[in-house]
Parts: sequence; C-alpha cells; structure tokens
Amino acid sequence: MTVTSNRSPISSGKIKPITTSEDWIMRGLLLLGTLWLFVGVVFPLYPMLIRSFYDSNGSWVGLSNYVKYINTPSLSVSFFNSFYIAIVSTIIAVSLALIFSYALTRTAMVGKPWFKILGMLPIYIPPIATAIGLIYLFGNKGLVTTGAFGRLPTWDINLYGANGIILGEVLYVFPQALVILTTALSLTDARLYEAAQALRTSPMRTFLTITIPSVKYGLISAMFVCFILAFTDFGVPKVVGGDFNVLATDIYKQVIGQQNFSMGATISVFLLIPTVFAFVIDRIIQRKQTALVTAKAVPLQPKSNPMLDGIMFAFCSLIVGLILIVFATIILASLVQVWPYNFQLGFKHYNFNNVAGGGYNAYWNSIVMSLYTALLGTIIVFIGAYLVEKGKGLKWLRSLNYFLSTVPLALPGLVLGLAYVFFFNNPSNPLNGLYGTLGILVICNIIHFYTVCFLTASTGLKQIDPEFEAVSASMAVPFYKTFWLVTVPLCLPILLEIGIYYFVNTMVTISAIIFLYPAHIPLAAVAIINMDDAGDIAPAAAMSTLIVLTSMGIRAIYWWGTKGLRKRNQAWLKRS
Repeated sequence: MTVTSNRSPISSGKIKPITTSEDWIMRGLLLLGTLWLFVGVVFPLYPMLIRSFYDSNGSWVGLSNYVKYINTPSLSVSFFNSFYIAIVSTIIAVSLALIFSYALTRTAMVGKPWFKILGMLPIYIPPIATAIGLIYLFGNKGLVTTGAFGRLPTWDINLYGANGIILGEVLYVFPQALVILTTALSLTDARLYEAAQALRTSPMRTFLTITIPSVKYGLISAMFVCFILAFTDFGVPKVVGGDFNVLATDIYKQVIGQQNFSMGATISVFLLIPTVFAFVIDRIIQRKQTALVTAKAVPLQPKSNPMLDGIMFAFCSLIVGLILIVFATIILASLVQVWPYNFQLGFKHYNFNNVAGGGYNAYWNSIVMSLYTALLGTIIVFIGAYLVEKGKGLKWLRSLNYFLSTVPLALPGLVLGLAYVFFFNNPSNPLNGLYGTLGILVICNIIHFYTVCFLTASTGLKQIDPEFEAVSASMAVPFYKTFWLVTVPLCLPILLEIGIYYFVNTMVTISAIIFLYPAHIPLAAVAIINMDDAGDIAPAAAMSTLIVLTSMGIRAIYWWGTKGLRKRNQAWLKRS
C-alpha cells in the first residue's frame, strides 16, 4: 500500500513559487514608483545641501556659510526663537487638544458632533489668514485692543512678536493634535475602568494610571507632529512676527529679499535637521507601540456626570468660540468698507483689480492646481500603497518604497520648495522643462502631503483580506482586474478622503510653493502674502475667505456624495 504525502512540493520547499508575468509587471511598477520617490524626495535635497557650501558668486567656501550664520547674532537667534515658539506652541496646543478630545470621547456632554466639526475648522484656514484675523482682533486697531472702539475694556497682548506667533501656531496645529488624540482616546477597554471603579480608585488616579498610559503613544505622536508644524511654519511669523525672527522667515528674506540662495540653503539645513531628528524619534517610539485593545475588549460607553459634562461643555465652547471669532473676524474684515472708520458692509474688497496678487485669476489657478493635485496624487499614492502592501517578492524594494513614502513628513515645505528650485532649475536636468510650469507645483504638493495620504491608503489596504487576491489568482483573473473591480470599490471612501485631504491642503499651503510659482501662474495663498506686503489687508482677508469657503464647500460635497457611494459600494458590510 502506497502512502501519499499531503504536502505539496512548494510547501515542502523543494520547488520555488513560479514568478508569473503579472508578478514582473507589479515589480516593474514598484520600481517606477520607487524611482518617482527618489526624484521627488531624495534627489532635490542633494543640490540644496551642496549649494550651502558655495557663496553667492558660486565659489566653494566649505563651512563658511554655517560659521557666518552661527556668528551673526541677528541670524543665529532665529534658531533659538524657532525652538521656543515650537515648544511653547506644542505644549499649549497638545494640552488643549487632550482635554478637548477627552470631552469628545469620555464624557456625555451635549453637542459633541458639532464640537468635533468646529474644532477642525482651522484646517481649512491658511495660517497666514489666521494671522490676519488675529491682527483685526489684537492688532493696533483691533477689536480687542481698542475695546471694540471704546465700548468695552481694552486688552493689549503685544501681538507683534512671540505672543502673536504662539497664538497663531496654537490655532494652526490644534486640529492636527485633536485628530491624533481623539483617535487614541477612542480605542480603550471599558473593563479597565470597571476594575478601577470596583477598587474605588479616584477619578484623578484613574486618569493618571489608565487614561494617560493608554494614549501615551498618541500623545507623543501629537507632540512631534505639532512641534514640526510649528517649527517650520512660515505664514503666521510672516504676518505677526514683527522683529521676532524665526528660521522660516529668515529663509524667505534671504531668498526673496536678498536673492542669497546660498545662505537660504544654509538656513534650510538648520530648519531641516531638527525636523528630521523629531521625525526619526517619533518613528522609533511608534515601533514600540503594542495593541491595547484585544478582541475581548468591551467598548467604553461614557456615563453622564453633570458636573464633568458641564465643565467640559464650557471648555469646548471656549475653544470653539475663539476659533469661530477668528474666522468671523476674517469674514467681517473682508466686508467692512474701511476698518475701523466705516463699518458699512459690502463686497468692495472682493474686487481685486486694483491690488497685487493676481486677483480671481490666482483663485482659479489655485482651484485648478488643487484639483490636479487631488486627482493625480490620489492615483499615485493609492497605486504605490497597493504595490507595497499587495506586491509579491522584492521585500527589500517594498521596504525602501515604504521608507521613502514616510520621509516627506519630515521635510518642511520651505525646504522642499527651495530644493526643487535648485534641482529642477538646473539646465542639465532632463526634467528642467517642468520648471516654471503648473506641473512642478502639482508634483511639489503631491510630495509635500504624500506621507499622510500613503499611510491612510496603506492602512485601508491592510484591512482587505488577502484571500481576494488569492482567489482571483486561482481563477486566473489578472491582478489589474481584481484591483479595479474589488480593491478600488472597497477602498473608495478612503480614496475620496485622500483626494479631499490633497485638495484642502493644496488650497491653503504657502511654504511649499512660495519659491516655485512663476509670475504667469499667480496663486491664491501667495496672493494673500503679496497683498499683506503691499498693505492691502482687507483684500487679503477677502481672498482668505474665498479659500476657506471653497475648501469647506468641497468637504461638504464630499460628505453629501459619499453617502450614496458608501451605500452602493460597501453594502456587503451590512447584514440584510
């Protein structure tokens, strides 16, 4: 009697899996995607670093630029100013976001859906527009500074300087921290709190021994993200910084004001090193994170506590109130005839014919650029994430692609934009034809916001069972058909979310494109800076209002449109 083994030759290791033509196609696409990341992320940094070792005449000077920077008090002080602003802004913003997110996830206060929506409002406001709103509130002729023009008590916060920058940065980075901390606090096991209650543990001790440890990785991540954003931001210091210089404004002054690209590259290195360092530390810490919610976990249902709910409602109302006041002030400033002398309302400042910046042409250019970025960026990001997560073989190349996809998060917008100037403006570069076109602006924005979109797509793809690809392969269905008919419909809400993220951030960004945009392609966000420089603050507020309303309108269309899409494409998730 012959005994037949159930082990196949492949499973026993005698025969290696056959590499099909489809596998080679996927590997080729993965190689192209990795080359794209090298061109978009790595290669542009090299000429910028090299330029820091030359003087303005193109002569090699070694480390002289770095020595000059360190020995020039007016320049080197900016390095420490940037650290001060970033640290203080991070501490304040993360602390406020932690309390706000705790109120949204751990209390039974009323109005939580509205607080969550309004807490995210600053995402749609360009940082420079936030600074303009602060000027109309706390500037020399601001509503608060003058006591609403003599009708209320006055309050001067010395806006122009560190105070104004910190206030603006807190508003800017607050929603970023809120997203991370709300997600972290939403994942918890109610059994831990039930055990603490059974042991009669005080609320404060429960908070310190259960809540904080459970969100420590989210807290650390929020701190690093806020630090990087505040450390590298350009818009707020540009408007309300006054004589308080930071690295971002120094780069702008050296490149735009003095045309000293060598010193601009040198300062960019000083701006780049701390952000890369913070990014690396954050990645190392996140690797140590372990799952705190198991399959047996019990969802936490917040219980009503009138006193706590009332306190949290008052706190959230205060935060949202400040955000709404700043936003409302921007709109009011765009409608008032002559601030602060004639408060008759009208649309005078929405006529941009007599001011700098490009007017409605700049506004439409920004919409076109944002649409191209959203469309092409979503396609590139999703295909890249698909090849990394669903590809076979070449694990080292997929790991390299994944690493390069996370690097843009550590690159400040100003540094990336200046690096693109040095790289694409080189006549010997085959891609030189892109310089001075809308194409390079789209590419820069895709790379600038690449990491968050890639991680979103990667997370969504990991949730799809690999059996879909296995079954398709067994039925000889090409991978691209499975991708189009199965993967894309399942991930359609994620694709739309990535597109919205790209559109909104491209509309409001300034730092990444301030050095790249050509004169014949004016942009709305840059127009705000040009108007501010020319003293046309009210038209700048009008352009800011257009950007905010456009971004919020696109987001509203997204929420309305995805209801039907979710119902059709994800009906399989619901039981009949």
